[in-house]
Amino acid sequence: MAQDDRRRWDEKYRSRGPAAVDTLQPPDFLRPYLDVVPRAGHALDLACGQGFAAVWLARRGLSVRGVDISPVAIEHARALSVLSGVSERCRFDTFDLDDGLPPGPPVDMIVCHQFRDRRLDAAVIERLAPGGLLAVCCMSEVGADPGRFRAKPGELTEAFAELDLIATGEGEGSAWLVARARSSPRNSPRSSPRKQ
Repeated sequence: MAQDDRRRWDEKYRSRGPAAVDTLQPPDFLRPYLDVVPRAGHALDLACGQGFAAVWLARRGLSVRGVDISPVAIEHARALSVLSGVSERCRFDTFDLDDGLPPGPPVDMIVCHQFRDRRLDAAVIERLAPGGLLAVCCMSEVGADPGRFRAKPGELTEAFAELDLIATGEGEGSAWLVARARSSPRNSPRSSPRKQ
């Protein structure tokens, strides 16, 4: 990612200031599906920003690695994990996802909120452990103007068709998907997705 982009994100997070513990909640798109979110294991939060989702997952019981291009966001995320009492279950690193996913073993959950890079789709699928959960939400062309960073109609469902779809939706400029990696490539039936 260009240095200009990094500076822009740093300035955005600097102007917001550190996050407050009382703002910790699951991402809105994930709230109806909390029953499928694991309470143990390892998670990866891509473009984690100030660490809201990562720290929420750590409070839920997971060990979470969050990565973001902005050192300011990472500083805020680390502070939030300390204030929330879960710093031992959180690791935050400055990382440019233009270089691919950070190295590491398979994880039980990947969350990607308000970030989309089509080049990472295959790597995201490969990084999920068998039965691992993917929760992704990004800007969409559905209900909004087309744009470079907006998913086209049906894009997330198509991109992650290899996973068992739990739920998906798009509208009002947003698209989201919750899906699970198959435990066995041959014997896992596709579930019927729920739409909102």
